[in-house]
Amino acid sequence: MGNKQHKIQDRVLSQWRKAQPRGNEKGKVGIPGHTFRSYQTMNATSVPPAEGSCPSNALITKQIIPMLYFVVFVAGILLNGMSGWVFFYVPSSKSFIVYLKNIVIADFLMSLTFPFKILGDLGLGLWQVKVFVCRVSAVLFYINMYVSIVFFGLIGFDRYYKIVKPLLTSFIQSISYSKLLSVLVWSLTLLIALPNMILTNRNVTEATRVKCMDLKSDLGLKWHKASSYIFVGIFWIVFLSLIIFYTAITKKIFKSHFKSRKNSVSVKKKSSRNIFSIMFVFFICFVPYHIARIPYTQSQTEAHYSCQSKQILFYVKEFSLLLSAANVCLDPIIYFFLCQPFREVLCKKLHIQLKTQHDSETSKIKRENIIQESTDTL
Repeated sequence: MGNKQHKIQDRVLSQWRKAQPRGNEKGKVGIPGHTFRSYQTMNATSVPPAEGSCPSNALITKQIIPMLYFVVFVAGILLNGMSGWVFFYVPSSKSFIVYLKNIVIADFLMSLTFPFKILGDLGLGLWQVKVFVCRVSAVLFYINMYVSIVFFGLIGFDRYYKIVKPLLTSFIQSISYSKLLSVLVWSLTLLIALPNMILTNRNVTEATRVKCMDLKSDLGLKWHKASSYIFVGIFWIVFLSLIIFYTAITKKIFKSHFKSRKNSVSVKKKSSRNIFSIMFVFFICFVPYHIARIPYTQSQTEAHYSCQSKQILFYVKEFSLLLSAANVCLDPIIYFFLCQPFREVLCKKLHIQLKTQHDSETSKIKRENIIQESTDTL
């Protein structure tokens, strides 16, 4: 009986020794037929890359968000492609038109980054797609988003000095000045953002679960945090400046209304519409994300956040970032309201009769006559 037990123990020990890794079999664990790589692959599918060890809802991250980005991508490419085509025929005769053309370029380039995010979130294609998103595509997304934000700030600045401070506009509103300013905006934004590409330089293999923060060097993590603070600061400066500019413009228009009532109602309505459209886009698209970005960035770079807190901040960041991405679909509406040459060229290309000021005045006189006739019959 004792000999049988010893034989059984020797047989089990022999099988266990055969199952242990030898030489170049480092990747295997002590279970025959299973490898460490297969465990990593299983672990990578059960834990989303974006949240590391904190699992997230696959329905949200792998279905709903990619589907919404696809809708924004299609609409953004079509609308900004059309806007670029229209602006090609609009001469850069005013500084704010130069700024609008830069916004069209930024929005179109930002739209081109959406397919890579969609593929990365869905887990389709090679693992290199996710690495490309972390190193290149996501950085280009933010570059173009903040370029667009700054140019809207410059448009507000341009409108403010034209309407409120007309005597100081000679140099500030020149075409050469606006083109120089455009080059500076692109250059400074690239200078802040490009280190995020360069410092995302840690090696990654096919077996590695791709998480963007893990690809950054120690300096890359610090620069990511610093650049996030810089860009958030830029946004809030632009946003508050727009509030100041358009408040001053509105006061100026209302003050002119009391001095001269000629065409004041139509001018007031048009100005209110333009101001509302810009502030609406800024508030809806950008404010939620910039409220969420600082705590989310801290959750990525600091260790004291709980798993639940990271999950909540991740979802808030993803949906608020989607709103920011949807800005590429709303900007063409602003072009239509804000830029009369854009409206004229668009209507001409689409063979739509644009109502002129003379037609508006004629129809207004007719309406007044009809009202007067109706009053006389009472």
